[in-house]
Amino acid sequence: MSLSWRCSATDGAARRGVLRTAHGAVETPVFMPVGTAGTVKAMTADAVRATGARMVLGNTYHLMLRPGAERVARLGGLHRMMDWQGPILTDSGGFQVMSLAALREMDEQGVTFRSHLDGSRHRLTPERSVEIQRLLGADVTMCLDECTPFPASEPVAADSMRRSMRWAARCREAFVPRPGHGLFGIVQGSTYPALRAESVAALAGIGFEGYAVGGLAVGEGQPAMFAVLDCTLPLLPASAPRYLMGVGTPADILGAVRRGIDMFDCVIPTRSGRTGRAYTSRGVLNLRNARHAEDARPLDPACPCPACTRHSRAYLHHLIKAAEMLGPMLLTWHNIQYYQDLTRGLREAISAGRLDAHCAEVEAGWAAGDAPPEDNIGDDPAAAALAEDREAPL
Repeated sequence: MSLSWRCSATDGAARRGVLRTAHGAVETPVFMPVGTAGTVKAMTADAVRATGARMVLGNTYHLMLRPGAERVARLGGLHRMMDWQGPILTDSGGFQVMSLAALREMDEQGVTFRSHLDGSRHRLTPERSVEIQRLLGADVTMCLDECTPFPASEPVAADSMRRSMRWAARCREAFVPRPGHGLFGIVQGSTYPALRAESVAALAGIGFEGYAVGGLAVGEGQPAMFAVLDCTLPLLPASAPRYLMGVGTPADILGAVRRGIDMFDCVIPTRSGRTGRAYTSRGVLNLRNARHAEDARPLDPACPCPACTRHSRAYLHHLIKAAEMLGPMLLTWHNIQYYQDLTRGLREAISAGRLDAHCAEVEAGWAAGDAPPEDNIGDDPAAAALAEDREAPL
């Protein structure tokens, strides 16, 4: 039996469900940490597992260039190489087709591009993209598409979307069905409702195990993104999982889940961790800021990750300022943990029928912001001692 998804609860348009794959079951809504080159940056596989993550993402473009799909297959596949026993979704290379415009030439059959690593020439077609993802061992294979840049005129967006639909049909033909594996089609059409509807109709006519909404989070802004979801999601098959590609911030995730999205991925939590930014129940903190230099409080008292349970904000600030690699490692772990806890809370709220109330509570925490240390020393002796030291006469 191929990959499948079953809905277990709804609350408005939001859905809770279970995605069943060759490498295990995954509860949705789910956030997938991004492991572009076969690793979630700054994280061991054990650390990723410890956050509660059950599914990660790999990148077709980067892995085909280095170390090469055939080599990965000879070495036992991506699961074995990266010590990840859970499901893996691989994106198709379509986003790189857009972002590396200066290095590629596109035609009806596929894309010819020069490697950003060494300038070598490569050819990526729908058939080759599917083959690479099979060699990698992906549980979820994505169709090769042209990720339409933003802004785009309606005629340009229409041409781009229709090419992606022709490529989707070729991907379906090339995909080899295996138990627990599946192929997702990708809805395109920029911000034009009629084009999105045409794309959904084309993909549903072909038939896929899941459906992704692509071409968003490319500069259109959150209101436009949500407007696209509002007009697109009701048209998708209700029995299949829905994946919003490359999104996003915690606020994006709340809004998209409430509209019926089941799956997410984004580099934001890992990239932010490497640059000293932490997502918390009280909003985003910049650990580079001097106000954290003597703050003995945990990053987020509600978080069970090592950055929060074993270290102070002052220590994390020191690590970031000193450019010690442990700083990005701890903050990345924290951010991935926060995203996993966020989606777990959404799942529980959907089952309890209180999603709106739960989202309001989460948003209220962000709006309240992070109080200065003096207002939050509470019963923390170390924080109290630091406050006394600052206030004592010299």
